[in-house]
Amino acid sequence: MARLCPSLLLLVAAMALVSRGVHAWGSPKVVREFQDIPETYVYVQQALWFAMKEYNKASRDKYAFKVVKVLKSQEQITESLDYFLEVKIARTMCKKIAGQNENCLLQQDPQMQKVCG
Repeated sequence: MARLCPSLLLLVAAMALVSRGVHAWGSPKVVREFQDIPETYVYVQQALWFAMKEYNKASRDKYAFKVVKVLKSQEQITESLDYFLEVKIARTMCKKIAGQNENCLLQQDPQMQKVCG
C-alpha cells in the first residue's frame, strides 16, 4: 500500500505559489483574489514544472517525484500573477541523478511506492 505524506503536499503547494515579479515593499495590492483556472493553462504547467524541480532538489529521497494529478489550480492577480497549486505526487522509478524526469514511470513495487496528496 502506498504511504501518504500530506506534509509533502503542503510543501509542494507552498513552493508552487510562484510570482512572475518581485515585490520590493510590503504586500502587493490584490487586483483579483485567487480564482480557479484550468490546469492546462500554460503558466500552471510552468509553475508545476518549477515546483517539482525544486521539490526534487530539496528532497532527500534518491528517486524523483512527479505530479500524477492536479487537485486544484488557482491564479491571483497583483502587480504580477500568483499561482496556488494543490497536487498529488508520486515517486518514480528514475533516480534524481538521471536529469530530466518528466517521462519516468511510477514505482510499481508496493515497498517502493510513495504517494503524497
